[in-house]
Amino acid sequence: MAQVVASAPGKVLMTGGYLILERPNAGIVLSTTARFYAIVKPFYEEVKQDSWAWAWTDVKVTSPQLSRETMYKLSHKNSTLHCISSRDSANPFVEQAVQYAVAIATTIINDRGKKDELQKLLLQGLDITILGCNDFYSYRNQIEARGLPLRPEALTSLPPFSSITFNAEGSDRTVTRDNCKPEVAKTGLGSSAAMTTSVVAALLHYLGVVRLPSSAKNPIEEKLLNSDLDLVHIAAQTGHCIAQGKVGSGFDVSAAVYGSQRYVRFSPGVLSSAQLAVKGKPLQEIIAGILKEKWDHEKIKFSLPPLMTLLLGEPGTGGSSTPSMVGAVKRWQTSDPQKALETWKKLAEANSALEMQLKILSKFAEEQWDMYRFIIRNCSEYTYDKWMQQAANTYQEAIVKSLLGTRDAFLHIRYHMQQMGQTAGVPIEPESQTRLLDATMNMKGVLLAGVPGAGGFDAIFAITLGESGNNVADAWSKLSVLPMLVREDPQGVSLESGDPRVKDISSAISSIHI
Repeated sequence: MAQVVASAPGKVLMTGGYLILERPNAGIVLSTTARFYAIVKPFYEEVKQDSWAWAWTDVKVTSPQLSRETMYKLSHKNSTLHCISSRDSANPFVEQAVQYAVAIATTIINDRGKKDELQKLLLQGLDITILGCNDFYSYRNQIEARGLPLRPEALTSLPPFSSITFNAEGSDRTVTRDNCKPEVAKTGLGSSAAMTTSVVAALLHYLGVVRLPSSAKNPIEEKLLNSDLDLVHIAAQTGHCIAQGKVGSGFDVSAAVYGSQRYVRFSPGVLSSAQLAVKGKPLQEIIAGILKEKWDHEKIKFSLPPLMTLLLGEPGTGGSSTPSMVGAVKRWQTSDPQKALETWKKLAEANSALEMQLKILSKFAEEQWDMYRFIIRNCSEYTYDKWMQQAANTYQEAIVKSLLGTRDAFLHIRYHMQQMGQTAGVPIEPESQTRLLDATMNMKGVLLAGVPGAGGFDAIFAITLGESGNNVADAWSKLSVLPMLVREDPQGVSLESGDPRVKDISSAISSIHI
């Protein structure tokens, strides 16, 4: 089989921070233009005559941006990987993605009676290359070191899939492969989930288990592929949870598979059998259990209303540890359950109000397009306090009221998140971010601005109207915030074989020497 290229997007959790960890709380998660790509092709050009007696598959995993190449042997008997090169270059997310994808493929294809076809593919070996868009990583330090302005153009000037810089462990030492380590400063877009999903999707498509949607999918194709995407989700969600050592909410993997959505987490119990993997239970038995489980997560399509743009900016104040912040909030919940329950309830109400207003705006766009477009474009040129003045009739007033209702709901979300952070003793919306977000929400054409997900010092986001995003980017640059190139892209995992970006991917690989 020729090479397969699959991609999966990064995410921005707009609402549902912390609440999304517990059912039945919902969160709105937007998938983005930042994507991870996995390329799968045969390691050998043809199957050797004596290879049918082999019990192992050769697997090579290459990460050009990290200048890393890892060799494995994959057991045909139990689908487990055994690293035969330096452990320093191994990646648990990639390893689990490969293991669970192959294990699920083996189970399903054996049931279909096509064992020989799978065996032939595996005996040719697997050559896997992984690349992530620059948006997943912070290049702010390099931009500042080169004296370039904090402008999107500086990011555009970087070659696609730029190499991640290496730092010497000692300032007086020469940097070599043996004494350096990758500096992976991330932007909080869910790189591990997108990477895991892209690898799983590419392998399942390559091995003939699923058919992935193309970048330009149509509604008929989409309906046919739902069950295939569910398989990708099961394998990616399982592998990702095992790799990170805990069963998270899973919204990042769900967004990587299905795209922008309103998400309610699955019951953690569906992965109870997978957690036995670390105790030595055979992978094939685990897979059989996982495939029989009822995955009860909810994923309802949801994207921003028309003429609205997602913007992200890097404040340059350093990142935050999401696990430690979540841990602090959970301890607060335990120590003051009454207060926590009250805050949870108010946050859930504000999240629902925001979701409802955005749905109303989408409906206005569908039913009253000309009026909707007129109001959005007019309001994009003014600050929020002058929006109502742009309405000339009752219909237009209703649209403006929904815009203001969206803004008001989000201010309530921010307030309760701030209160929760102060009580739990963690910087969910630190003072520096509050000043920046308040300034952003007072700019022309800005609907809302906040810290995504668990909050902290990671990237900030804004939703802007019409063409006002350019003005916000200019203002952010003056406030020492680097405007990122990321936008919303509602599409989840996709097959990229016919996509022009494949050329960029191939040239990026050939330009990086390991």
